[in-house]
Amino acid sequence: MHRRKQTAHPAAPIPGGSLHKGLCCLGRATMSGVNAFCRMALHDGRPFVRLDEATLLDKSRGLMGLDDFGDASFREPLAILLSSFETDAELNLVGRITVHSEILRMLCNRLRMVEDCKRHPGIADEQIRRPLFITGLPRSGTTFLHALLAQDPRCRAPQIWEVMHPSPPPERGTYDRDPRIDQTQRQLRWLDVLMPEFEKFHLIHARYPQECIAITDHAFLSYVFETMYQVSSYRDWHDGQDKLPAYAFHRRFLQHLQWRCPGTHWVLKAPSHLMALEALLHVYPDADIVQTHRDPLKVLPSCASLTRVLRAPFTSRLQEEQIGQEVSLRWEESVRLAMQLRQHNQGARDRFFDVLYPDLRRDPMAIVRDIYRHFGRELAPDAEDAMERFVADHPKDKNGVHQYTLEGFGLNRDMEWHRFRFYTEQYGISPEP
Repeated sequence: MHRRKQTAHPAAPIPGGSLHKGLCCLGRATMSGVNAFCRMALHDGRPFVRLDEATLLDKSRGLMGLDDFGDASFREPLAILLSSFETDAELNLVGRITVHSEILRMLCNRLRMVEDCKRHPGIADEQIRRPLFITGLPRSGTTFLHALLAQDPRCRAPQIWEVMHPSPPPERGTYDRDPRIDQTQRQLRWLDVLMPEFEKFHLIHARYPQECIAITDHAFLSYVFETMYQVSSYRDWHDGQDKLPAYAFHRRFLQHLQWRCPGTHWVLKAPSHLMALEALLHVYPDADIVQTHRDPLKVLPSCASLTRVLRAPFTSRLQEEQIGQEVSLRWEESVRLAMQLRQHNQGARDRFFDVLYPDLRRDPMAIVRDIYRHFGRELAPDAEDAMERFVADHPKDKNGVHQYTLEGFGLNRDMEWHRFRFYTEQYGISPEP
């Protein structure tokens, strides 16, 4: 079995190919100047970088020499997303290039994966047994816990490189030296140019665990898009959609990755699972779910600050108060939806285990032992040793502290505490100093 180390990051778009190479040659200081010039002279690149569905589909077919994208359920979400990019997102040139490159990568991945399944029908027979999902409010320890549990050498956690480039399916014998690891690492350098503050939120490397929104984005039913871009019309449409197609694709993606490289179970993570637990449990009825909890007055400004860092390189307009309101409403709704499902679905009650953020920070290994015990899983000595090493190597704020305040995003402390009171009282969450 192979070990996974370090932490993950929220899925971030990584331009590829010549576009990536050319833009990475630009220094950080010149990026704003390039975008300013493009706004005036090139209309933010609209005539040069097209984001229409037919162009992207045709280009991906041409690049791959393939034409079968599989289940056609992705077409409507893709069309609505592209429309939202054009009407809501106010993309600058870098944003248009990034979106074009990322959509193309996802479409090419779909084509390759369908072809892989045709050549290797056994992929579709893979069984996903008792996956362990981690969810909870953003900035509540989900990333740290995901990376910690992924240290178990018997489990599988999807790594960034294999989520970005899933075809051909990875093999156990070459998993640790697959050439796609170096390819992905080169592409990740793009984030150093675009988001120099990002490392204060998350460490990033091709070998770190990736979260599930970077899988469901291939179905174009994913919360990754509203995190990275101001796609308000897509967000409103997405909220009303059945998430089953996204999780059905998620399952096919895991089958693909484990076909030649299995583990005892998957360890998976995304805060956005809170908003789709019904679909998750429908596709994975034997899933075990860990839900983390934290003082929302700590979560909201941190989440809003991360959203600002993620969106800033791609848009001509950022409004802090809009981001603050967006984040507050989104995560209030998410914890409310999760509470309702847990209250009304009695059969799923034993499928959950709750973790308070202060307890996780104080004694993470005690939390790990409690999780394994609660779900009847075996924590082998070598897994425990690997996890303890990980904890020792990753103190809090290892890469520096990012400063932010509620008030900086137009949020009122008393009003937000009152807004989330139903949640804090339910789980016994105390205000953090």
